[in-house]
Amino acid sequence: MFLKSLSGRFLLLTIIFVMLAEVMIFVPSVARFRVDYLQTRLDRSQIASLALLASPDDMLTPELEAELLRNADVLNVALQRNSVRELMLSSPMKSPIDQTFDLRGASAWVLIRDAMQVLWNNDDRVIRVRGEPVNEAGHLIEAALYEKPLRNAMIDYGLNIFKLSLVISVITGALLFIAVRWLLVLPISRLVSQIREFEAAPEDARLIIQPQAGVTELFEAETAIQSMQTQVSQSLKQKGRLAELGSAVSKISHDLRNILTTTQLLADRMEMSDDPAVQKTAPKLVTSLSRAVNLCESTLRFGKAEETAPNLTTFAMQPLLAEVVDGECLSVGKTNIRISSTVEGDISMRADREQLYRIVSNIVRNARQVLSARKQAGDIQVLGEETAQSWTIKVSDNGPGLPKKALDNLFTPFEGGARPGGSGLGLAISAELVKGHGGEIELITSGPEGSTFLITLPKDAAN
Repeated sequence: MFLKSLSGRFLLLTIIFVMLAEVMIFVPSVARFRVDYLQTRLDRSQIASLALLASPDDMLTPELEAELLRNADVLNVALQRNSVRELMLSSPMKSPIDQTFDLRGASAWVLIRDAMQVLWNNDDRVIRVRGEPVNEAGHLIEAALYEKPLRNAMIDYGLNIFKLSLVISVITGALLFIAVRWLLVLPISRLVSQIREFEAAPEDARLIIQPQAGVTELFEAETAIQSMQTQVSQSLKQKGRLAELGSAVSKISHDLRNILTTTQLLADRMEMSDDPAVQKTAPKLVTSLSRAVNLCESTLRFGKAEETAPNLTTFAMQPLLAEVVDGECLSVGKTNIRISSTVEGDISMRADREQLYRIVSNIVRNARQVLSARKQAGDIQVLGEETAQSWTIKVSDNGPGLPKKALDNLFTPFEGGARPGGSGLGLAISAELVKGHGGEIELITSGPEGSTFLITLPKDAAN
């Protein structure tokens, strides 16, 4: 479990990378150690040869010569002072010289290669080493020695480096572990804890994260999470209010339906009146009351998430659009707003007539209300057309266009209102009803010259 944590993996990676770095240092270090080892033997050999040069007759006793070679840790010494190479000291060797190494001017790669050969070769060979005498006491000095003591010394040196590297890696890893845990792991753990607390009560604004991390990336993460939590909290509160509103609307619609049903019965009796004005007005009143009752029933079904599927019938498009226009013209009053409808040809369509009436009337009503709020002359046109694949209804006006908030939340309930005080329900309801027909509703244009909505109902969905 520890290695699955961020701090545990960071500690492991630190130790591994420090060890890799030490290995990269180890190879040239061992090569340098070999050169120093051999150079020390050459220096000792040069000092031992001075004893021979200092004797009166250039002669040493065998005991003294053996002691000098033993102190120098070599088998023989040769010195070239002028142009003549002389064997200064010598002792018996159990085997001939296997290889000669010249330390003068050797490149780093050659020294590394020779060092690796020493570690790889397990035989106790006799090697010869060449170098320059100290203080220019000659042109060349050579010494023969056994290779096994050199290899043993290099192995001991390598083990010491490995132990030291391991200690450095552990100490470095521990320090980095503490630093990472303090700078990264603890802030991340605190962030996770705050997210879990918010998850338990997302509507509590007090649990929204307050960015305070000292690390830039963590601070940016906290800022992004704060923004997300704020939106989630507000959205949940709004949905809660909408749920409460929906419950209230359902209750109101239930009682209002009963009232309208009674009123509808009274309107039915008005139709039997002999008054011409009443006979002319009563049918429209009955129709309006019927639509109000149907709307209440639809609201109740919507509150129960039981929206009824479209009841498809075949009807003429022109009378429906004319009925929408007539209904909205009654609300125009004394304002200078003109509402008209045009149908290209004798078009019969198959759809839910009542739902299509609500779709078109919602869009026309929104346009009329926006134009009425401006208290200026306005023009609303409803155009019905038919193609081989679909029926289309275009609603255009010369109003000021939709504000940015309405454009961003065009078909969102309670957010897509185009005028002050508007609920934005009209377009949301229209979009849902059009979707039930398998069609789509879209805003084609919106600007200072006006807005245009296009309703498209596919013919194949009506079959």
